[in-house]
Parts: sequence; structure tokens; C-alpha cells
Amino acid sequence: MTVKLDPDAEAVYRAFQLAARPPLDTLTPEHARQLYRQSAAEACPDSLEMASVNDCMIPGPAGDLETRIYTPKKLRQQDGLAPGLVFFHGGGWVAGDLDSHDAVCRCIADSGELIVVAVHYRLAPEHKFPAAVEDAIAAAKWVSFNAHVLKIDPAKLFVGGDSAGGNLAAVVSIEARDRADPMFAGQVLICPATDFALTQPSHSEAETSVLTTHSLIRWFRDHYLSADHDAHDWRASPAQVDDLAGLPPTYIVTAGADPLRDEGQDYAKRLEQAGVAVVHRSFPGQFHGFVTMGKLLPQANVAIAEIGDWLKRMS
Repeated sequence: MTVKLDPDAEAVYRAFQLAARPPLDTLTPEHARQLYRQSAAEACPDSLEMASVNDCMIPGPAGDLETRIYTPKKLRQQDGLAPGLVFFHGGGWVAGDLDSHDAVCRCIADSGELIVVAVHYRLAPEHKFPAAVEDAIAAAKWVSFNAHVLKIDPAKLFVGGDSAGGNLAAVVSIEARDRADPMFAGQVLICPATDFALTQPSHSEAETSVLTTHSLIRWFRDHYLSADHDAHDWRASPAQVDDLAGLPPTYIVTAGADPLRDEGQDYAKRLEQAGVAVVHRSFPGQFHGFVTMGKLLPQANVAIAEIGDWLKRMS
């Protein structure tokens, strides 16, 4: 597939190259987290003021989990309850935290006029698969069970995430479908990782190895998974679930210059073939992680606004 970066994406890519920062996959996980956090802070848009932003701890399977609850100034409510979104940050299961995706969560809350509950799950390699999955499932259940306390309508609760967080959101949705507990109103998958087989063409095309390179994807995989057979566990690779029927309405974002592009596109097609209502929004001139760079990439703000519009329509 021929990929041509949008002019603004090309400029950002060149700026990162000129900065000559070491690739994340040449660093220790701790140093990679620091650089990831620094890069996110430099590229994210200015923080939108919220009606309230509250940090709190919620119970997880191996200890309390950090969460951050965003309530926008404009909030759609009925009988005192508003729609809500449980959100999982990106960072390859190794990096990322509540701060790295703070601006994204604020923008989604504002655009969607709903409450966002961001969750920080355990990171690899200190906590390998399936630790992050267990945390994500536990957090989503906790939000659902405590929805009224959070002023969230449990019938209008969505789940979503970016990259690794999109993977976790997809897994949470499948687990919820299989147990019918809870039932989500929809899922938002932003450039999601769906299949650790890594065999799709976009995992080998030179044009997709931009910032999030092919080698970095494998570095994340090797830190996250404990063994080769983990790649075939649906909790790591949701695309390997045979039956995707019965999953909630889905909004998927993909980027043209993204190693994960093809698996995201394929997941969208399979969901649609299974009878799931799907909106697939492709940004062919952008690279992986672009949605976090609203200060530098106008298309990031377009993507967030469109996600917000979909959340409003679905709730």
C-alpha cells in the first residue's frame, strides 16, 4: 500500500528525527517511560478546563488502580446521570500513564459531553500479560457496578482506548459479551493492537515504520508477553476470537502509516461481517499515536471531535 504522510505529519516526523532522540526500543523500560512521557507532553494540546478532575484509587486484582475522572463543563444528563467512557491509555503495555493521555481524555470528555474514567493498569515487564488485561476487566466492572455513585448511566457506559489501550478495550468488550456483565453501549478503538501474530502487510512496509517502528512493536511485544504461545491467547490478540457477533457498536480509528493499520482495518471488517454496527475512520496520511498530538497535528483534533460526535449519537 502506498502511504504518503500529510504535510503536518511529515513535519512532525522530521522534527523528531532532527531531535535525534534514542529510539524507545534501545532504552530500558524506565527510561522509555520517561521519554514517552516527555514526548507526549510536548505534542499534546493545551489542557481543556473541566468542571472537575478527580484522581482516585479503585480496587484491582493485585492492589489498587490509579484512575482519573473527568467531568466536562457541558454534560448531557438525564435524571442526574450522564453517559460515561472507561478509557485505557496507550504506550505498548510498557509506557504511558494517566498523564500521557490526560489531554486526550479531557478532549473526549468535552467533545462527547460525557464523564471519562481513565485507568492506569499495571505495566510490563514488571507485570507481564495478563496483568494489564486483569486490571482493565476489573476496572471496567467496578465503574459499571458503581455507575450511579459516579453519576454515570450504566446503560450509556462505553469502553475505549488508544493503541495498547485499544487492545485492552477490545478484550474487555469480548469478556463482557461472554459474561453479559457488564453490557457496554459501545467501544472506541483508536489505532488498536488486535493480533500479536504481526503478519499483516503493514508490519513489514517501510512506509509504516514511522516513530512507532516495526522493531518497537516487537520490543513492546517481547516485554509484554511471557511466552510465544501468549500471542495466540485471545486476551492478547482479540482478533483471534472466532466469533465477534454480539459485540457492542464500534468506532475504530486507523492511520495509514501505522504498523497496526491492517489489523485494525481487518478487525473492523470482521466486526461488520459479524453484524456489529461499525464506523471505521481512516486517516491515511497520519502515523501511529497521532491522536495524542493535537498541538502539532490538526487531524488529531478532527479525530477526537468525530469520536465525541459518535459518542453523543450513540448515547
